[in-house]
Amino acid sequence: MDSSKDQPTSACHVVAVPYPGRGHINPMMNLCKLLASHKADILITFVVTEEWHGFIGSEAKPDNVRFATVPNVIPSELVGASDMDGFIEAIMTNMEAPFELLLGRLEQPPVLIVANTFLPWAIHVGNRRNVPAASFWQIPASVFSVFQHFNLLAENGHFPVDLLERGNERVDYIPGVSSTRLVDLPHFMDGSFPNILRHIHEDFSWVPKAQYLLFPSIYELETQVLDVLRAKFSLPWLDSQPCSSVLYISMGSFLSVSSAQMDEITAGLRESGVWFIWVARGETGRLKEVCGDMGLVVPWCDQVRVLCHSSVGGFLTHCGWNSVREGVFAGVAFLAFPLLMDQGMVCNLIVEDWKVGLRVKKAEVKIDHLVTREEIAG
Repeated sequence: MDSSKDQPTSACHVVAVPYPGRGHINPMMNLCKLLASHKADILITFVVTEEWHGFIGSEAKPDNVRFATVPNVIPSELVGASDMDGFIEAIMTNMEAPFELLLGRLEQPPVLIVANTFLPWAIHVGNRRNVPAASFWQIPASVFSVFQHFNLLAENGHFPVDLLERGNERVDYIPGVSSTRLVDLPHFMDGSFPNILRHIHEDFSWVPKAQYLLFPSIYELETQVLDVLRAKFSLPWLDSQPCSSVLYISMGSFLSVSSAQMDEITAGLRESGVWFIWVARGETGRLKEVCGDMGLVVPWCDQVRVLCHSSVGGFLTHCGWNSVREGVFAGVAFLAFPLLMDQGMVCNLIVEDWKVGLRVKKAEVKIDHLVTREEIAG
């Protein structure tokens, strides 16, 4: 069944491509119904296999949501679970060509493709045809963060791992995800299902090539991880700022400054009138209230990506060596705020040897000396 030939002309045509499974199709249809209810002149083409159209074609939906089908080029839903490897392989390799043929038959070209994250070929087709794509992830955002940062599991000796022996060990280093037992993570930790894991890694390699990333979540339930992912994948706030106008602030991932010092930094920023993006572990809620609309406060971000953004011109840093190298690579100026250990010497390199920054915290003061808002603003 193909409704592509009798579609009325609409101001906005969206093509939605769910993963072929009930737990994936329903959330995508709910999104489409929501879009259809908010915009009368939108047309949504909902793409499924012929088999799935037989399952859901008679279900109630808005008039401006229409089905279009591709052939049954994948195993039947009724037997797919018996050979999961083969089912996923068919989805990854057999559906792209008929999907692109379908797009070519549409009388009204789409302005957006919304595709399940597990269908990376839809993003590929969109990029090839210059159609923006949105990657739609309909399971918890915390699971997304686990796969997005899967390399951290190997780096910490947690992949592959014998879950019978070590399943109760806790993972507390995935950005935005609370401490979790290994055995409770997605069931790939022991190296099982290598082909499925390979496809998941491929799926995630395409996420940055999408123009949008959608999570049908509840922000209050997944605040921390959604904030992390928003900072990682979305830079619209930075995009809207003038060139070299934003100060990036990060005091590292291990050492901490006192609450009193944080308050002085905040007050100094307000007095200076400088726009900023601030990575603040455990302080985001309070700082958002104090800082107001002068900047962006996030719990984590892709530091190199932010530093290399054209709107970022300066870096207020604790002078950790890794951060400084990334700042030098990005070519930003430094405001040096060393805390302890090697950071005083790194500060000296920045200020005295390389001459690419200024001291905020003077080398001669005590470690617990409070740097005032006036010093910071000046």
